[in-house]
This record gives sequence, C-alpha cells and structure tokens, in this order.
Amino acid sequence: MLEFLRQTDSETLYLVGDIVDGWRLKCSWYWNQSQNDVIQEILRKARKGTEVVYVPGNHDEALREYVDMHLGGVAVKREVIHQTAGGRSLLIIHGDEYDGVMAYAKWLALLGDHAYSFALALNN
Repeated sequence: MLEFLRQTDSETLYLVGDIVDGWRLKCSWYWNQSQNDVIQEILRKARKGTEVVYVPGNHDEALREYVDMHLGGVAVKREVIHQTAGGRSLLIIHGDEYDGVMAYAKWLALLGDHAYSFALALNN
C-alpha cells in the first residue's frame, strides 16, 4: 500500500474501511514501522492538498463515532457520492452495513475472525 500511495497522485483518496484492524488491536497491540509509514504518507497527501476521505468499515467501526469530523486533515464520512470525470455518480460505502451477519449476529462475525486467525497461525 505504501508503494501505491507514493507512486499515485489524485485529487481525492478514498480509504474504504478496514485500513486499521481494530478487531486485531483489541486482542493484542501490534503496530510496526511500515504501518506507521502508510499513515504518515496518507497524512502527507492530505497536507499537500489531496482530499482524503475515510469511510470506516466493520474492523475499524470505532471511527464511526467521528463521522463528519476531520482528523489530521482526513474527513471521516459514513458514505460519499463521487462524481467521475465522465459525469457519473458513484456511491462510496464500505458495505458491511448490508451484511446480515454484521447487522444481526456480530458475535458470529467475530467468531469467524478468530477462526480465520487461528487457521493462519496453524498454517505457519
């Protein structure tokens, strides 16, 4: 992601959820230099004039408390309408709000996340 951010310029940068895995951070704190570098690059783009919009997802849902606020030059939005150069309107959302498991049985989604992490650990 860091290389992509460094090599790409745009008027607007949409970060559509799960950029920070809050579920994982609740289990154990882990933050390395490359993650810090990505955040710093995003903030640099915001300082240089790129409109940065963060649409929180299910793994970073705590940021939904900051919807309609700016954090370090990054706008936090629940949804955004993007106008393409060709005049089309695109709805920018994370989509987890339309996931039945997330809406009605979040515990099942969390259980699935733990099972996935366990499977990854076994794979190693």
